[in-house]
Amino acid sequence: MKRLIAYVSGRIQQAGYRSKVVTIAKAFGVKGSIQNLPDGRVKVIAEGNEADLERFADALKMNNTIIDVTDLERDYSRATGEYEDFYKLVGEGETDERLDTGIEYLKELVEVTRDGFGRMDKGFGELGHKMDKMLDKQDMMLEKQDVVIEEVRGVRYDLKHYMEGKFDRIEGEIGEIKGALREQGII
Repeated sequence: MKRLIAYVSGRIQQAGYRSKVVTIAKAFGVKGSIQNLPDGRVKVIAEGNEADLERFADALKMNNTIIDVTDLERDYSRATGEYEDFYKLVGEGETDERLDTGIEYLKELVEVTRDGFGRMDKGFGELGHKMDKMLDKQDMMLEKQDVVIEEVRGVRYDLKHYMEGKFDRIEGEIGEIKGALREQGII
């Protein structure tokens, strides 16, 4: 068992990065924690077998519309076994600040509703969840697009060589026909 301490930099705070990392950690079966640092970075501590930790560390390098990891510092050591699961640590005031922001959004929503926009069936939380799903699907589509592009390039390469061979044979046959016609004095 090994321990990874990683410092992640980029556009990662207040972007849903920690929640995504918790999901990934649980999928890889690693234990540990993730927390925001005051300098804008995120600190990740993870323990698990070496292969899972390497894959997990590679998965920390996310880049999509909202999250943009620009740097990842890694340090490995012996596991301590202190973690039972993978946790998102929340700093003092972090939840309160988000609740205050949520209340302000709620006040605005009530005002808009009173002003004639009618009732809204779904909240902003559900919309954010759907957007996360859409972004994940977009990332999968982009990966599939890369595979399709490589396949098309391969088919194009194969077709080009096939057609060149056919044209060479046709030109050869035309040359033979012209030679035969010259021998017969037709041309």
